[in-house]
Amino acid sequence: MSEENKNQELQINMPQEVQSGKYANQMLVTHSQEEFILDFILGTPPAGVVNSRVIVSPGHAKRIANALLENVARYEAQFGEIKTMPIAMPSGTTAH
Repeated sequence: MSEENKNQELQINMPQEVQSGKYANQMLVTHSQEEFILDFILGTPPAGVVNSRVIVSPGHAKRIANALLENVARYEAQFGEIKTMPIAMPSGTTAH
């Protein structure tokens, strides 16, 4: 890779319809050899709905996991330990 390419900044645009985000209080993760599938769910009784699906490469999944671990550690250093509770999901599924 040339020195010019190393220093080039990536311009990122965020469409207005994406700016408000989607709230999710549950997530399902599945994977194959080629990709990880992250399904973000808004779980409200009596049922939940997948409101966003993100598909990433294994390498990017690991970078996401590392970024989340780093940011959770920073959050807990500032605000204290995050308490978690188990999430009830249908039989045969795992939620995070």
